[in-house]
Amino acid sequence: MAGQSRQALRSRIKSVKSTRKITKAMEMIANAKLFKQRNKMEANREYAQRLQDTVNSIVTNNPEAESAFLIKNDNPHIMTIVFCSDLGLCGGYNANIMKKIKEELNPEDPILLIGTKLYRQLQEAGYKLINEAPVSSDKITFQELKKAVEQGIDMYRNKEVGIVQLLYTRFVNTMSFQPDFDQLLPCVTQEPEQKEDKETGKDHQETLFEPSAEAILDSLIPMMIQDVAYADWMESTTSEQGSRRVAMKTASDNADDLASSLQLEYNKARQAAITQEITEIVGGSSAV
Repeated sequence: MAGQSRQALRSRIKSVKSTRKITKAMEMIANAKLFKQRNKMEANREYAQRLQDTVNSIVTNNPEAESAFLIKNDNPHIMTIVFCSDLGLCGGYNANIMKKIKEELNPEDPILLIGTKLYRQLQEAGYKLINEAPVSSDKITFQELKKAVEQGIDMYRNKEVGIVQLLYTRFVNTMSFQPDFDQLLPCVTQEPEQKEDKETGKDHQETLFEPSAEAILDSLIPMMIQDVAYADWMESTTSEQGSRRVAMKTASDNADDLASSLQLEYNKARQAAITQEITEIVGGSSAV
């Protein structure tokens, strides 16, 4: 009986150590992808911020300018582009997105899902998916993402929806990731801060645009929206790799703890078997 117990423990220890090798390898891969994706995300931030600042400046300095992307309509429906992962084993990344959807979105509102992991869950939950087949998040290109955004723009301009928004996972730091919404339409602008010229000490001068502020906005706002969507996608994929790295590190640490605990049980069982054998030998020699 003791021999069978030790054999079962040896099998479990071997299985745990084998699993630990897999989780450790996945942790290293996720860490490498996280580093690469984070560099891309940070490199895009400056361009995205400059583009948003330009739009904000035009709208602020030209309050009479009108654009179809700034006008609100009364349609109560909201079109949401949702980013999720293609694969699992990334902790609560997809579960948190699904929780946010159930808390915030109306099942009757259209959803364009980018990522394959939640496609069937949303279908079974009765949500209105406007993409007929799953769209890969890992393999999506900027042009494909641009088409998804343009679909939302068309629905807004045709007054099929009143708001177009994104649901993505915001990258807070390497250990924290937060699902969040980002409104694309109607375009929400903020008044830029007045900056002084370092050399003259004068306020920053207004930039003049041609042919007109309206024409510039109609061309620039779609570009800004597309870049915002791309930036949010990069934040989501960075968060996915970060979440996967944390999950695999936790799994590796748990495997180490479990292997140590099983090894201790094995040593106790082995010691008990040796003690029993010695007792039997001593008892037999005493009988002789």
